[in-house]
Amino acid sequence: MLDPGTGTSGDPAAGDGKIGVLLVNLGTPDGTGYWPVRRYLAEFLWDRRVIETARLPWWLILHGLVLPRRPFRSGRAYAKIWDRERNESPIKTITRKQCAGIAEALERFPNLQIDWAMRYGTPSMEERFLALTEAGCDRILLFPLYPQYSATSTASVQDKAFDVLKGMRLQPAIRTVPAFYDHPLYIDATCASLLSHLNSLARKADVILVSFHGLPLRNIELGDPYLEQCRRTLDLMKERLGPEGDKLEMVFQSRFGREAWLQPYAEPRVRELARSGVRNIVVVAPGFVADCLETLEELAIGLQKVFEEEGGKHFSTVPCLNDSEGARRLFAALIQNELAGWLHE
Repeated sequence: MLDPGTGTSGDPAAGDGKIGVLLVNLGTPDGTGYWPVRRYLAEFLWDRRVIETARLPWWLILHGLVLPRRPFRSGRAYAKIWDRERNESPIKTITRKQCAGIAEALERFPNLQIDWAMRYGTPSMEERFLALTEAGCDRILLFPLYPQYSATSTASVQDKAFDVLKGMRLQPAIRTVPAFYDHPLYIDATCASLLSHLNSLARKADVILVSFHGLPLRNIELGDPYLEQCRRTLDLMKERLGPEGDKLEMVFQSRFGREAWLQPYAEPRVRELARSGVRNIVVVAPGFVADCLETLEELAIGLQKVFEEEGGKHFSTVPCLNDSEGARRLFAALIQNELAGWLHE
């Protein structure tokens, strides 16, 4: 039976023929101190999908320059958003709630078990993947929680799952949920969240920045469809929002390293807007389905500070889909679609 604090289970005596669904988000350190953050960064930054460079030179840079210093800065950032009561970061709390919400939405399927994991950190993919098989799941649907496909994110999740499979004598059948950047329910939920936020403001937004996680330009040149899918999401949002859609403008955040990344970069664009006289900015981040360090600290705290330093007055960020009703409907629909032929009420 799955740990009730981690996943959800149907009848533990149901035996064979269960179907597992494993939700996977990026991850988080287990604490804000140096060593928990260092362990997390070491796992994340050693992933070949994340840093596509020769292993030996990168190992020397990672262990000689990055890991001795970066955990201090990252730890301070995590400390700003850390849930002290639960002793965890919001992405873990939210993903757990998403798991519970999906299980409730799909409770009419008695042979379905929903669990969740983090690609980096805990609960690990290997731990929860094996827990599903030990609970009797002979079929598993892998659900990377990334709306837009990138080899650095979606492919990394799938790589890890198949690494786990390599060590299994009896392997379950596997399906995966594809990128859902243009799914009508995803666009509906994202736009509904944005409109709700805009309607709650005392002043109308002059500009609405649609911020996606950045990616090295080289990745796009090598064939990653991420930029094209981000653009498609933006176009569909503009169509759905009508007149408000004219205010939408795409930017990219979270740049790392010195090479060229997708542009325009979020921070310089915010400075430019403030200096040009824009006083009211709203930021929405549709590439994230759960609020995390990148949305709660980098955008909501960091970009707001930049905007106000340059003369801007009113800055706000739209919550991610999180465990909203729109998110539940979207996730449940995606799961049912990919499990066609497997699910039986």
